[in-house]
Amino acid sequence: MHLRYGMNPHLPASVTPLRPGEWPLEVVNGTPSYLNLLDALAGWRLVAEAAGVFGRPAAASVKHLSPAGAALDGPVDEVAAATFGLGSADAAGLSPVARAYVRARDTDPQSSYGDVVAVSAPVDVTLARLLRRKVSDAIVAPAYEQGAVDILAAKKGGRFLVLRTDPAYEPPGEEVREVHGLRLVQPVDKLRLTPELVRVDTTGRPLPARAVEDLLLGQVVLRHTQSNSTVYVRAGMTLGVGAGQQSRIACTRIAGAKADAWWERRKQRPGEVAFGSDAMVNFRDNVDEAARHGVRWFAEPGGSIRDDEVAQACREHGIGLVRTGVRLFRH
Repeated sequence: MHLRYGMNPHLPASVTPLRPGEWPLEVVNGTPSYLNLLDALAGWRLVAEAAGVFGRPAAASVKHLSPAGAALDGPVDEVAAATFGLGSADAAGLSPVARAYVRARDTDPQSSYGDVVAVSAPVDVTLARLLRRKVSDAIVAPAYEQGAVDILAAKKGGRFLVLRTDPAYEPPGEEVREVHGLRLVQPVDKLRLTPELVRVDTTGRPLPARAVEDLLLGQVVLRHTQSNSTVYVRAGMTLGVGAGQQSRIACTRIAGAKADAWWERRKQRPGEVAFGSDAMVNFRDNVDEAARHGVRWFAEPGGSIRDDEVAQACREHGIGLVRTGVRLFRH
């Protein structure tokens, strides 16, 4: 597989499979760069896990190794449809994978500009036509229906990158990273994220099914987002993702501002939202900030010396706190 260039255009780059002849994906159209492949693989792993957990098509809009948005198949409202120039009748005719993509991109349309799209199901003509309307660099999917590739290949003067992944591909059991003369090795993280992680809050109270689904989707998204990270989720889609900040409260504020923008586009006040953090919350400021954005359920690993303060803040705001015991850093 030929690469256009490395992390920056002045750097040459190459790619080879760790097991000779075994490629996890193939190029259908275009020529990838180093970063295109990193974003595509990050996005594919997210949507493949989400689809496996929930049994529904999933989509993600990826920029710089983190999702700008992610969603499961579900209803597409008038605001999201309008961003693609669709009327209500057109939106009603969208396929499940197309609906998942529209919902994912609606999280943060500004950040999704020039994204890499990842979907868990075959790309049909419906989705291909939607993608033709937006500025995007690439898509990765397990298959493409007849006619879809022709539509996509015409984007960007024929340079739009189309990648087909192999859903049956199993990567090696170890992940290896080489940095400045050091080789770091660790096992592939195969911990399954299940509803049991987020089904009951710290008071022993079972959560509503909608809260369990949203908190669990948040955990899947966080697992594939650059740390530190936080996420606001509602009705099977992200409303705001905060990624790669040095302080967790910065992530919470950034993601909260995106969630506010989502509600403002609908001319509505924030409704019930689920919130997740990829690692322990050390201060109650994250809870206070999350409450400003309509959060009703809050999932984090726990383990901080200030766990009691965080729990008290949740009680004050009427937020159900779930302690998962699982850290989901990604560096």
